[in-house]
Parts: sequence; structure tokens; C-alpha cells
Amino acid sequence: MTNETITAAASGTWKLGDLTVNRIGFGAMRLTQTGAAFAPGATPSDRGRAVGVLRRAVELGVNHIDTAAFYFSSLRSANELINSALGGPYPDDLVITTKVGPARGPAGDWSPHAATPAELRGQVEENLRQLGRDHLDVVNLRILGTASIAERFGALADLRDAGLIRHLGLSNIQPEHLAEARAIAPVVCVQNLYGIGMRPEHDEFLRTCGEQGVAFVPFYSIAAAGREGGATGAEAEEVLAVARAHDATPAQIRLAWTLHRGPHVLAIPGTGNPEHLAANVAAGALRLTADELALLDALHRRGA
Repeated sequence: MTNETITAAASGTWKLGDLTVNRIGFGAMRLTQTGAAFAPGATPSDRGRAVGVLRRAVELGVNHIDTAAFYFSSLRSANELINSALGGPYPDDLVITTKVGPARGPAGDWSPHAATPAELRGQVEENLRQLGRDHLDVVNLRILGTASIAERFGALADLRDAGLIRHLGLSNIQPEHLAEARAIAPVVCVQNLYGIGMRPEHDEFLRTCGEQGVAFVPFYSIAAAGREGGATGAEAEEVLAVARAHDATPAQIRLAWTLHRGPHVLAIPGTGNPEHLAANVAAGALRLTADELALLDALHRRGA
């Protein structure tokens, strides 16, 4: 398929609270270094190239960028790159979603414990400083495990009431966490690991989010089991067959399938490569047939 003239508008729109975004967005995790994200000793990205990718994303209609203060390498910070590329002032329609919860030390080591309410406020303030904003559009509480999130989510709800945060979301959660959070404050999005063959047991949860008006935002929908390292291994023949039928790449088919899961499903593929960026955005224009979706759905249910 031709990528050059297709913009993110082709993917349709969804509202995160009162903020309208195109369903194809951009994830900033891969901007800060080459190779696998968070890998120690990896080569920092080329700053000019990273800034150029961000600016090109906005030119292609991307108005939803996912980031976090813990997205950094030895020389690069995703938030600083976003601020440099797009701030002063930011485009009026740009929605920046960030995450709090995990913490990394200056050397990149991860904190072994969940952030306390006081630490969450510090992380929110860190994101505000790095992005050069007086409020954050959307903040996701990212968690590990199945423990109650009431105290931590309540702390973010207090910051929302104080005007530092506009909308709240959740990341890496179990279905029961959504109900727990919604009893405290509105939730506009859920970010979870999901894609073809990844977590078919969460299909019902995805549908539940849509019924409740909550955006479902998969991560690693292209990389699948490769996760931070990116797509690895041989691609499934079903994905290759659909890709051939559309003159598309397997990555584009994976993104298109994700968007077909429901109008509330958003995509945030990340890349530091301008050609991959254009291809990812163009995937929002792909329309898969019923037979193609049935083929990919069967592959998904098998957990490929």
C-alpha cells in the first residue's frame, strides 16, 4: 500500500474524556536509544532524527503521543525530545499521555517497589517539568501484580482535582482494577499488552472497556512476544497471507487487526525510523475483509 499521503485521520477518532484523538497515535518508548528499549549500554538515538520523527508524526496527523519520564537512555529523555520537537507552544489538538508508577534510577535500574502516593506526585511533577506543561492531559497509573490500587489511584484523583491532571487511565492491569478505579474517579483509557495471539483471554475485557466508554490501548501489538526488543522470529503465515493481499507489511496488518477490534481501540506504535512511522500511520487506512478477520481471529485465539 502507498504510505506517503495517508494521515492518521484515516484511522477514525475516539474521545479520551473531552479530548478527541485520531486512533493511530505514537509511542515514544523507542525514541531514546537504538535496539531494545531499556537495554543497558545501548547506543543513544540520534537526537536530530528523533526530533524529526516526532515532527513528522504531527505532520501526518498524529495527535496522541504516549510517553513517560522513565523513557530515557544515557543521553536521551523521551519527554525532553517531545518538548524540544513540539513544545513552545504545543499544537492545540495534541494529547500527551504519560505513565507513573515505575521508577528508574539515573543508571537505568528499576525500583523494586511500587510508588507511594507521595512518590506518584513527584513523578507527576517530573513529567510536568520535562514536558514544559502546567497540566498533564492523561496520566496512566501503571502497576504490577494484582494488589489493590485504591490508595495510589486515589492519590492521582486528588491531583486531578487539583488541576495537575486532566484525565486518568490505567496500565498493565487486571479487569478487577478497572472497577476499583472507576469507583474513585473516571477512567478514560486502559493500556494493556494485547495483539494477535497475545492475551486472547482479555478479549472480553477489551469489549467491557468499550461498553463502558473506556479506550483500550494495546502495547506491543506489533512486537508481540518480542516486547521491548521489537518484533522477532518468523511471522505467522496467516498474517503474511493477509499482508500480501493488501500489499502491506505484517506490522501494518497487526495494527489494522488491532483497530478492527472496536472503535474504542487505539494504537500507539513506536519507532525512531521515519519510514516505519509513515507505514504505521498508513495502517489506519487498511480495511480488512470478514474472511481476513476470521483468519486472524482464529490465529489470535490459538495464542500464536
